[in-house]
Amino acid sequence: MAMSETETRRSSKADHVYRDLKESILSGALEPGGAIDKLALCERLGVSRFPVSSAINRLAFERLVTIEPQHGSFVAKISVDDVRERLLVRRALESEIAAQAALRMPREGVEALERNLRYQQAAVDARDVAGFYALDVDFHRLLASQLGLGHSGEILDGLRSHLERVRRLLLSPAGRLPVSFSEHNAIAKAVSRGDAAAARAAMRYHLQQTTDLFETFAMERSSLFSR
Repeated sequence: MAMSETETRRSSKADHVYRDLKESILSGALEPGGAIDKLALCERLGVSRFPVSSAINRLAFERLVTIEPQHGSFVAKISVDDVRERLLVRRALESEIAAQAALRMPREGVEALERNLRYQQAAVDARDVAGFYALDVDFHRLLASQLGLGHSGEILDGLRSHLERVRRLLLSPAGRLPVSFSEHNAIAKAVSRGDAAAARAAMRYHLQQTTDLFETFAMERSSLFSR
């Protein structure tokens, strides 16, 4: 049954609020544990309470928001145990993908990695954290997609979705962008010269650094995390 014009407008507004609020959560603009001010959202986005409530319920289903009856809605804290497990799976899978890339990445795939790295360098020079983050995601996706590893790519996309808040937070500390770029460069060089062992080791090192950084961050900002 087709939606009425009123229902369509409501759905469109709810989608807009959902995208805006989700980006605020994922980017860290709204910190884990923080209260969500529904009235402020209504005023800022020029909508009624219905689209805001609909968006919050949707984000609660995605476990990005916690709704506490009689108290309000809050940005969900990040589960330390969940992050550790997902980082473990990601490290194991991507290390082997990097090794396979060194053995059978087509020339156009290597060129795509090199092109991505040039863009990464520009983002580092401009201190463009958001731009670098997008290129970081693309870099890792290229390794699987250029090998035709569709199932592995789907698994990794799912892991990244759940890790996105943490990954964005970890790129923010001063000096992290050039270090991450250097680690990506080492992976790409090993892939380019066909050295599977070096590619595996470079990826494992890169993702272990991410894990170590997370553990330090989780201790320093314990209020953002749940156990």
